Amino acid sequence: MLDLISKYNRAIPRYTSYPPANYFAPDYDSSHYVSAIEASNEVGIRALSFYIHVPFCPRLCHYCACNAYAMEARPRVEAYMQAVLDEIDLVCQHLDRTRPITQIHYGGGTPTAVPLHWLAQINDKLRSYFPLAPEAEIAIECHPGYLSLAAWQELIDAGFNRVSIGVQDFHPEVLEGVNRAASRERFEDIFALLRAHGLRINLDLIYGLPRQTPERFEENIRRAIALSPDRLVTFAYAHVPWVKAQQGQLEALGLPTEQERAEMFARGKALLEGSGYKALGLDHFVRPDDPLYTALQTGQLHRNFQGYCTRATTGQVYAFGVTAISQLTAAYAQNTKSIEQYLERIAAGQLPIERDYALGPSEQIAGEVIASIMCNGRARWAELAETLALSAEELSANLYRDEALLAELEADGLITRTSEGLRVSTAGQPFVRIVASAFDPLMADNSRPRPYSMAL
Repeated sequence: MLDLISKYNRAIPRYTSYPPANYFAPDYDSSHYVSAIEASNEVGIRALSFYIHVPFCPRLCHYCACNAYAMEARPRVEAYMQAVLDEIDLVCQHLDRTRPITQIHYGGGTPTAVPLHWLAQINDKLRSYFPLAPEAEIAIECHPGYLSLAAWQELIDAGFNRVSIGVQDFHPEVLEGVNRAASRERFEDIFALLRAHGLRINLDLIYGLPRQTPERFEENIRRAIALSPDRLVTFAYAHVPWVKAQQGQLEALGLPTEQERAEMFARGKALLEGSGYKALGLDHFVRPDDPLYTALQTGQLHRNFQGYCTRATTGQVYAFGVTAISQLTAAYAQNTKSIEQYLERIAAGQLPIERDYALGPSEQIAGEVIASIMCNGRARWAELAETLALSAEELSANLYRDEALLAELEADGLITRTSEGLRVSTAGQPFVRIVASAFDPLMADNSRPRPYSMAL
């Protein structure tokens, strides 16, 4: 295994979107986005997914590569949250009011660090515009360091039905090393409150941080299993100090080796599967009765910027807030990274779009194939042709393949190929990003820099 890790550990996109965001073009005319929104009423998935980005953090974690900013003064935060409500009005006037909401998701930053009544107002506004599908998920990423039990109750009252609790690590010395606040309340008390109101609970851990060892990470997994979350995610720390300079501070503490990282993941996976959880995608573990696992079994698992989802809950993504990325069937659009510019544009009644990307037919094909591999560990050509409304011949003629890489992966036992498609083997699961990259025509362009994290 270590030989394979050394062989394939290269800079690869994380494939949360295709193409990756670094391909988006600047100098975008926001009127193009209005046209794309209106077209999305007729083309692509009918369901609506909404993403709200809250960028503020009371304390910036050194490992973070998200679009996060230091917490500003209360009036400035209030102005930002009002601007998000105003942006929702600007966008929703162009959407068909009969389309159903299947997802609302809050990320950051630390969305639970702002006055929580704003989150309730945003949920209420979206629900006033559109019907809520029966299976709709209203989810938020939560930093337990800033939430009292009363604040957790506020989230419940605001209508959230799933929370992702960013534990990252249970050891105080690890949290101290990465500048992250520990939980304000006992996790057992938080889980009891949320469960009493029927909320579904995700628990997030990171491996590959300074001061972590395989033994300590195993302790994290054991404690997480004792809490019995509905889903557990073991994110691999992505070290990209050229993107986020504060990550350079972690190098002084010493980062785990490739071998130690691989052992952390292997120990965690073995413990979780031994406790009844099922592996899903690159880093998720779920219960056998989870809709995501059912979708995986039938090849219907999907992914967007909010994370893994079923086809039933997948929607085109309309995103609000600074740096937020909308993900429509044929276009991406990203808001400005400047909070000041965001506030000014919204106050002027303008959409704050900064970059975009229009997807051509071949890119839509590559994106669908990559998503199938990343989510379901397979690509079935007939199934994909049907999804894309293409003939088998059209799919084959427009699908990029790195035949040399595919042959290498097959020889190493990481994939199997037939005339019907491709499947990632159990041994190949940790290498799924490498497999996906074999269908990425942009990776063939060696003239472009590749500012990506390592694959393993």
